[in-house]
Amino acid sequence: MSVAASSEGTAPGTTESRRIVLLRHAKADWPQVSDHDRPLAERGRADAPVAGRRLAALGLTFDLALCSTAARTRETWKLAVQELPQRPKTVYEERLYEASLGDLLALLNETPDEVKNLLLIGHNPGVHALADALAGKAESDALARMTRGGFPTAAVAVVSFTGTWKSVEHGVGRLEDFWAPHE
Repeated sequence: MSVAASSEGTAPGTTESRRIVLLRHAKADWPQVSDHDRPLAERGRADAPVAGRRLAALGLTFDLALCSTAARTRETWKLAVQELPQRPKTVYEERLYEASLGDLLALLNETPDEVKNLLLIGHNPGVHALADALAGKAESDALARMTRGGFPTAAVAVVSFTGTWKSVEHGVGRLEDFWAPHE
C-alpha cells in the first residue's frame, strides 16, 4: 500500500522511496556443530564476495545492515561488506535467526524512518517468503526467476516501496531485481 502525500499534515517520510535489499547467507558447511554455529563452506566463501560485488553494483548507499547472529550470516556479511564502497552501520539481530515471515515484517516495521536503504542478511525460508510477500509488482522477469529458482544461497533481492517502515506489509513493494550467483 502506497501512502499518498497530502498538502497538510503529512508525516515525515511517508512519501519517501525506500529499498529493502535481502541477502541470503552463502553456502554453509555441515560440520558437527549446532545449526547456529555452522560456518560457510568453500563455495560459500567464494560466493559471498561475489554477492558483495553485486550489492556494490546496485549503486545504493545502505543506511543500515541487519544481520542474523548465525555464524554463516556473519561470515557472509564479513566477506561481502569488503566489496562495498562504504560500510553501513551493522546490527547483529538475534531475531533474524529462524525468523518467520511475521517476525521479519515486525523487524522491518521497527526500522527508523531515517533509514532509506536497508540491507537484511538472513536465512531461508524467511528471506524468500519476505521477498515474495512484499513484491506486489515486479520488474521484467525478476519474480519469475525468483519463483523458478527459489532463493538460493548468496542470492540478492531488491524490493522498493514508498512510505514509512511502519507501513510495510504484504504487496507494498516492487521487486526491482533478483540475482543469484549461479543462475
